Amino acid sequence: MKKYPYIPHTEEDIEEMLKYIGVKSIEDLFAEVPVTITSDLKIPESQDEFSVKRHLEKLASENISLKDLSVFMGAGVYLRYIPSVVHHIAMKPEFLTAYTPYQAEVSQGTLQALFEYQTMICELTGMEVANSSMYDGGSATAEAVLMGLRISKGRKVLVSKAVHPEYRITTKTYVKAQGFEIIEVDFDKETGETSLDDLKSKLDEEIAVVVIQYPNFFGIVEDLEKLRNEIPENVVFVVVAEPVSLALLEPPGKFGVDIVVGEGQSLGLYPSFGGPGLGFFATLEKHVRKMPGRIIGETKDVEGKRGYVMILQTREQHIRRAKATSNICSNHAHSALTTAVYMSVMGKEGLKEVAYRSMNTAHYLLKKLEEIGFERRFKGPFFNEFVFKVGENYEKKWREMVKKKILGPLPLARFYKELSDCALACTTEVTSSEDIEKLLEAIR
Repeated sequence: MKKYPYIPHTEEDIEEMLKYIGVKSIEDLFAEVPVTITSDLKIPESQDEFSVKRHLEKLASENISLKDLSVFMGAGVYLRYIPSVVHHIAMKPEFLTAYTPYQAEVSQGTLQALFEYQTMICELTGMEVANSSMYDGGSATAEAVLMGLRISKGRKVLVSKAVHPEYRITTKTYVKAQGFEIIEVDFDKETGETSLDDLKSKLDEEIAVVVIQYPNFFGIVEDLEKLRNEIPENVVFVVVAEPVSLALLEPPGKFGVDIVVGEGQSLGLYPSFGGPGLGFFATLEKHVRKMPGRIIGETKDVEGKRGYVMILQTREQHIRRAKATSNICSNHAHSALTTAVYMSVMGKEGLKEVAYRSMNTAHYLLKKLEEIGFERRFKGPFFNEFVFKVGENYEKKWREMVKKKILGPLPLARFYKELSDCALACTTEVTSSEDIEKLLEAIR
């Protein structure tokens, strides 16, 4: 019997390879590796199931859960209240076993939920068509830029420095490999908005795409109308939007935007250590053939009954590679389905209430911070996030807050050298007055 039955070589093969390498045995070959198949891994003796469960629960109790923290961090991932019915509906096995709906005839419930998701994303963004989701906000932004380059044919992209830093890095990675150039537009040092003067100075005939965030990374609500007036009609205007804010703000589609993308995590998905998220992607009908991903459509069968199918699949698994618009190999379909359930449960008025409470609490927090001597950094109008001055050594204090069960405002030194003395504070509808008092005590 072979010593290593899982190795598909004969003893003669093994002997010949070892001789060529210059060692006498397989053990000699792996002698320099710290842990090998012959090492003593110090695995304890087996235990019964309830003892193992008790041990694991003890280990798990040492973790800090988000529900135990007062959270003041946002920056694209938000702690919100999710009605319990959302989880119970979304986790039904009928949905889980058909989360990638290739076969329409056995995935009608999933396809209908995704169709409703697309419809609600269009209503939120003010756009004409949405796909059935992307990976996350960063990849959706990058894909929007690539789509814009297919539409406009230029070689350069203008991206505001007030767009999420991680989204900008992701976009650069996508675009650089294809030979296009990313040019960053500065933000106004007083208002925190994208600088119109800097934008105008960098617009030329080679610019194909302009990317703005709304509200931007600093929480400032950009003036999309002013920006649209400065951007030539032949340049594709991409807006990265926060979906909950759109329950109160004018949708980007009203300002002549070509593509609206963003992170949909705040629509019913738990933060879950940063993922999985959900990239939403909406555009104008005239651009639909350039859009990545998949679209679910409503139709009728031969008996006249309503049915749902994939009507557009522009990825390389489905069509000729030369005509594919993206190499996205799947999407976060179940996350999209979950957000469809959340938006249906909340309704228009419920989502407005969530947005209103988030905004109101943020303005209240700013007022309380100013009362104890802190100063807001930017003057522009904001939604539920704002930048304020905290001093140069804030990061150490920020880490100490976690020990007091406070996830404090995000230090900006790691993203912006010019804002090294600032932090980004966020509140949502779940932020309580007790949470705010805890923060005020810890940050003094």
